[in-house]
Amino acid sequence: MWKQILGKLPRKSQKPDSDSPRSPSQGPNSSSAGSPAAKRASAAVFPACVIAGIKPLLAFKDVPSSEKMNLFISKLSLCCVVFDFTDPMKNVQEKELKRATLLELLDFVSQSPPKFTEPAILASCKMSSVNLFRVFPPSTRSSSSSSGENDNDDEPTFDPAWSHLQIVYDILLKFVTSPSLETKVAKKYINCAFILRIIDLFDSEDPRERDCLKAILHRVYGKFMVHRPFIRKCMSSVFYRFVFETEKHNGIAELLEIFGSVITGFALPLKEEHKIFLSRVLIPLHKPKSLAVYFQQLSYCVSQFIEKEPKLAGCVINGLLKYWPVTNSQKEVMFLSQLEEILEIINMAEFQKVMVPLFWRLGHCINSYHFQVAERALFLWNNDQVVNLIAHNRQAIVPIVFPALERNAEHHWNHAVLNLTLNVKRMLAEMDDALIVACIANYKEDQARKKSEVERRKEVWERLENAASLQPVTGRTAVLKEPCRNLRHLACNLEMKEREVKFIRNKLSPLM
Repeated sequence: MWKQILGKLPRKSQKPDSDSPRSPSQGPNSSSAGSPAAKRASAAVFPACVIAGIKPLLAFKDVPSSEKMNLFISKLSLCCVVFDFTDPMKNVQEKELKRATLLELLDFVSQSPPKFTEPAILASCKMSSVNLFRVFPPSTRSSSSSSGENDNDDEPTFDPAWSHLQIVYDILLKFVTSPSLETKVAKKYINCAFILRIIDLFDSEDPRERDCLKAILHRVYGKFMVHRPFIRKCMSSVFYRFVFETEKHNGIAELLEIFGSVITGFALPLKEEHKIFLSRVLIPLHKPKSLAVYFQQLSYCVSQFIEKEPKLAGCVINGLLKYWPVTNSQKEVMFLSQLEEILEIINMAEFQKVMVPLFWRLGHCINSYHFQVAERALFLWNNDQVVNLIAHNRQAIVPIVFPALERNAEHHWNHAVLNLTLNVKRMLAEMDDALIVACIANYKEDQARKKSEVERRKEVWERLENAASLQPVTGRTAVLKEPCRNLRHLACNLEMKEREVKFIRNKLSPLM
């Protein structure tokens, strides 16, 4: 096929000839450069290497319609030459020629061209592959900053070749979305290998490149239905590798944004494949330290799943409780924000399944010494839907959170948190005053019991100190007599029994 195409094109003479339209000594600005014969000779030549002074190909307007597709292939072949952009002074003339040719190709693809032939599709995919698919150099950022909490503060890295890459991306996007492209023919060249290389490019540090890739992959997913399962599988692999291996990838937010639009098109009832993706990919994505970089897109994907199938809300909340951050206050605030979004759309049956462990965790957040965490947890009572859920299940929820509210009212250092705590207590009292009175009585009884345990433990240790006698041996070394050892052993056993009783009482208190 390629031999037939190239056979139709005029060939350049191998030897200098005085009758030739352009001699080798003539430069790009020579007088004969504008002649039609010179343009045809230049248009027919596919440069095997970069040659200084090479003439651009003919313009599309200068050839008949029957030859435009052949000229399109020739221009694509010319643009398969890749230059080194690390040195801006190298191959300046050739770079400008290639850029001008790329702009011509972009105009041609954008202006409703004739139906793309199979050689034209092959040439387009080849040109895109040669220019776009590359191995990224190692990141210059430190490992600590690349996966830490301050990823948003890093300056973006820009590719020096973007002046050409941007046009190639625009050509590929216009090519994929063009009505002149037949899906049945194009799927042979925009295949699984091509799509896999596109997804690999999402690790680029240049945010402009990731935006272009996002638009292209979204269009490919919409146009090539046969590749949809493969695209979802490849994206899942990227997420798995990010969560469980490296925790380093630059395009997680863009991939999640694509998947968010994909989820909206899922048919009901959801397939088991999609539920597995939620439980094994989206929920574990809450674990990495760099959650803040892609939290908005991740939260949108999770909300879309719950809106599609409300029964998944309980699974999501249990997953959040499993990965709840203990030492990262910034992530804790984000988790609380996502919990509020879920509670706004959860149904009563699913809420009742998770309300006990959920409000035990919220109680710990209310008592957090980080004022932003405590504030965000108390702000849940400003949401009418959350208050409605609490009101219908107050007999189980209020006894869990009331001790945390009392501890805040007595000891918390932040005045804003203290005021919010008093407002929540007032709201609960208006909701069910008798229940609050019972909770106050239980809280005072529990505090008295704890105080008595502390006093009893103190008395035991005082008896031990009085009964112990130290006998100096040499210098600072001292040994305990045998009766003192026995007493200390008994005291340790007693303290362990007290801890076991306290643990059992705390486990049984929600059921009482």
